[in-house]
Amino acid sequence: MPEIPPWIAVVDDDPGVLKALSRLLRSRVFNVRTFGSGEEFLATLPNGRPKCLIVDLQMPNMSGLALLKRLADDGLPIPAIMITAQDDAALSEHEKAGVAAFLRKPLQDDALFAAVDKAIGKPTSGG
Repeated sequence: MPEIPPWIAVVDDDPGVLKALSRLLRSRVFNVRTFGSGEEFLATLPNGRPKCLIVDLQMPNMSGLALLKRLADDGLPIPAIMITAQDDAALSEHEKAGVAAFLRKPLQDDALFAAVDKAIGKPTSGG
């Protein structure tokens, strides 16, 4: 049975953010799948886990933190990057635990790529 190629999941309730992040990540030749909610993302897990999860902090029904907690509780940890338009000072260190990076919207391309490289364990390119 062929192995599923590595992919990055983007979970955000804003379709514009999903489209922009998908295009940006694909420009770096990442395989990207987008989801409008945590529940939609969880429904795909039986088909394989992503190499990295980029998730919005504040979403209706299931927040980004709730999604990460659910994954941890189910024994399915995935390296994650938390994104938000809110002030990151509102998060305690406990809530940030296990998150590879915490980025504020609007996202800076270089910061996002560095966070993805860190989350997937890719060495940074020298320059």
